[in-house]
Amino acid sequence: MIKKVDKKNKFVSVFNPNTGFYMRSGVIENGKDTGKDPFMTSFPELLDIGVMGHCVHGASGLCIKSGVQCYQNGLKTKYPNMSFENFKRIVDECKGKTFQFALGGRGDVDQHEDFEKILRYCRENGIVPNFTSSGLGFTDEIVALCKELCGAVAISWYRQEHTYKAIQMLLDAGVKTNIHYVLGNNSIDEAIERLRNNDFPKGVNAIIFLLHKPVGLGQENNVLNFDDEKVKEFFHIIDTCQFDFKIGFDSCTVPALINMTSNINEDSFDTCEGGRWSAYITSDMKMLPCSFDNQDMRWAYDISNDTVQNAWDSKQFEDFRDHFRNSCSGCNRQCECRGGCPIRRQIVLCNREEKNLYESTQRFCD
Repeated sequence: MIKKVDKKNKFVSVFNPNTGFYMRSGVIENGKDTGKDPFMTSFPELLDIGVMGHCVHGASGLCIKSGVQCYQNGLKTKYPNMSFENFKRIVDECKGKTFQFALGGRGDVDQHEDFEKILRYCRENGIVPNFTSSGLGFTDEIVALCKELCGAVAISWYRQEHTYKAIQMLLDAGVKTNIHYVLGNNSIDEAIERLRNNDFPKGVNAIIFLLHKPVGLGQENNVLNFDDEKVKEFFHIIDTCQFDFKIGFDSCTVPALINMTSNINEDSFDTCEGGRWSAYITSDMKMLPCSFDNQDMRWAYDISNDTVQNAWDSKQFEDFRDHFRNSCSGCNRQCECRGGCPIRRQIVLCNREEKNLYESTQRFCD
């Protein structure tokens, strides 16, 4: 068990690298837990590291054919992968302060030329690596590394033969396996049908629903609408049915969970942690509060010759946090929702009168 005491923000967090168990206290005043959730941490506890700069599968059109509109624009954008030297520098600064790395970027991490070295260096320095993949390039050797070194592996739901094969390879090896399912207008009918029929691969740990974002190749007409009856039906199923697997959501879905469900434990809501508890680093060493800013780079901070800490303490990140501080101030659910996504406001599934999303006028350049 790893324990971290954040004196500046007055809380304690613990993480078990063997099980993935994480817990943090409320704000501590006069030696007592107030029960109030801390707003942020002094250093990111989770980092999303975009080690991949280009995607062979995406460039081939695989994602588009599978109905996945890549927010990283993998069909058209190509950069070098992150060097192992740069990755090591990030790990060295994060050692003892960051619990987990979510490895990703523009492409399948398991195809990185230094994939094994990346995983091992994480573990050698007390950081748990996890990643998401299409699974198209999986081999027995890759799966064995996942079993040995990863906390969990997620397979993107591409509805292809290789999707099922990769999931089964991981399950057969005893790897904690999740499915990442992008939820948009082009996929919600299938999601409803599969949930009603309990029709996902047997043995997976969880189905994680990721709200479609109009970023990169993501199209505006695929964004879900709060008033759509299909959206209401989907969340009704989630709220009332039992499944053979766990159900999870990305933080962008929290406004919908607040407004469309009543039986889900509110403590399980994963409010957006971008710039407060987590951050994203691109393959060319730009640090962002969230990976969905990877096209606009509005809040980017270049750490090529700088540090994670300085990016975390920067004007860019503080401006991003202002959205969570100032949005929907009159709403009694503000502390659970924080106004939803600061980057793409149109995906915030909320129709409350108190909805009032903060809009910064700041622009930054390094």
